[in-house]
Amino acid sequence: MIFNSEIFEITILSLQVSMLATIISLMIGLPFGTWLALGNFRGRSILLSIINTGMALPPVVVGLVVAMTLWRSGPLGDLHLIYTPWAIIIAQTVISAPVVMGLTAAALEALDPRLQQQLLGLGASRLQMVWHLWREARLPLLAALMAGFGSVISEVGASMMVGGNIKGQTRVLTTAIVLETSKGEFEQALALSALLLVITYLINLGLTWIQQKGKKR
Repeated sequence: MIFNSEIFEITILSLQVSMLATIISLMIGLPFGTWLALGNFRGRSILLSIINTGMALPPVVVGLVVAMTLWRSGPLGDLHLIYTPWAIIIAQTVISAPVVMGLTAAALEALDPRLQQQLLGLGASRLQMVWHLWREARLPLLAALMAGFGSVISEVGASMMVGGNIKGQTRVLTTAIVLETSKGEFEQALALSALLLVITYLINLGLTWIQQKGKKR
């Protein structure tokens, strides 16, 4: 595989889209998962079951729903986001957010329930208590971040449906692999697959290093 400017642009776009989708998922999933874990309200079990179902949501279903929403005749058609990187980001966020939510809730529920009362009894505010709980569960929360990123960096169905795999605009590594395979360019497809695996490994290696460093503290 020749590492030309096109492959470089595809790689950068893949990282930008997936990282931004993961960050947005974290911003949504961390507080919502915390609220589910610490809350005690009617319908909580139903919400948790919906989130757990969302963790296994088929990407093609997400792609279909997002495409229908962003299509010209859809409710958000006037925004003209279909077949843009933002459409892929939206679809990937819908895929990743339930993963982060569900794993965040599970991580906080695994903590000793007496810890909340101890923190509040020592005079901590609600926000301070949540912050200390996040620190206490930082290792599984980092695992939630890795799982969220992993669910989108390798995703292809939704990206293809809402992005269109347009050269120079919405083509990412996964959709480029599909394109090369459909053309019979298996050597190129394998090379792009190897590149995707290396990038994913390096990012997860960095996050794992942070996780294990925190474990020693």
